[in-house]
Amino acid sequence: MILIDQPFASDFLVKTIKENQFPIIATEVAKSMISDESLNWISEEKAIQQYTQNDKTRIYSNSENAINWIEKHLKNTELPQKIQLFKNKITFRELIKDAFPEYFFKGIPLEKLKYFPVSELKFPLIIKPAVGFFSLAVHKIDNIEEWLAIINTIETEVETFKDMYPKEVVDVSDFIIEEYIEGEEYAVDCYFDNQGKVVVLNILHHIFSSSKDVSDRVYTTSKEILNRYLSIIETFLQIVGNKAQLKNFPMHVEVRIDSQGKITPIEINPLRFGGWCTTGDISWFAFGINSYEYFLNGKTPNWNEIFKNNANKLYSLIVLDNNSGIDGNTIKSFNYNLLLKDFEKPLEIRKVNYKKYGVFGFLFTETSVGNEQELNTILTSKLTNYIEK
Repeated sequence: MILIDQPFASDFLVKTIKENQFPIIATEVAKSMISDESLNWISEEKAIQQYTQNDKTRIYSNSENAINWIEKHLKNTELPQKIQLFKNKITFRELIKDAFPEYFFKGIPLEKLKYFPVSELKFPLIIKPAVGFFSLAVHKIDNIEEWLAIINTIETEVETFKDMYPKEVVDVSDFIIEEYIEGEEYAVDCYFDNQGKVVVLNILHHIFSSSKDVSDRVYTTSKEILNRYLSIIETFLQIVGNKAQLKNFPMHVEVRIDSQGKITPIEINPLRFGGWCTTGDISWFAFGINSYEYFLNGKTPNWNEIFKNNANKLYSLIVLDNNSGIDGNTIKSFNYNLLLKDFEKPLEIRKVNYKKYGVFGFLFTETSVGNEQELNTILTSKLTNYIEK
């Protein structure tokens, strides 16, 4: 069944729910977001009863905002505990630390960051909220001299976004400090089936503009990326699934892979694919895979068949975050049409209330191999040429 919550449910997800008649829980929030009465709406009471009586029932949520509903209504099941294993990055690190014994991490309350004895730390390092989302207050600190300035920056950032998402999604009470992982970053959507076997639905290269960049601007997938990393990522995820004893459980995973092929986990986001219906939808654009159907119907991609007719193209998700330095409340408009002209083959543009969420939207594109410059350009863009004040 489907549990819908703010901030966004894509037309593709809603169409999938309708065509498959997947049960969708009739919460007040879901009904306010989706007005189609022809969907297979089920009452909250029926959903609670169904899951409580059969914990093999598959639940997919589009948003971590829904964690509150699960913790409130399914507290007598194992699901809230499974979610918290991953949502809290400190708990997640504790879960897998014996598989990565050399990896350094430490949890510190926000109010103690300024006074922490930084001489005990090894630089470079990454600092971020223990419960976070969307690269909010995530920073790389290269040396001890940068420490205090970045802690001050974090305190300022916290004030700007602390009311943007529920506490279950972003909680800045505690931060995690962890060693900086060398290598390229990849995002993965997957699920564990009713036997506990992992099923990978996509792999996206999270491209950064520099070693200091921690933004979410460009994610790219392709046949070549899937072929190169599928096997080693499956092996890694199976270790995680076995440790947490996961079954019928979807997740969005972020890892780094170094030049030797060693995988180190960054974080795992439970019960969903990429936020704002992003990575879940891009699988359809890129490979004709409906990730929601695959999870809820227990299907496994036949990659050999999929790639027979797959063109040698790059498929990208571009997050149009407001990194312009311009306060969203002072921006008159964003020129989406001008943006689209800068890409070879835009597939879909999704506009977002940037005054509320600090993001102009999400762009899905197809790019020919050899034309990666359009992706490199948007990667470093401050987007000011599209902004009208």
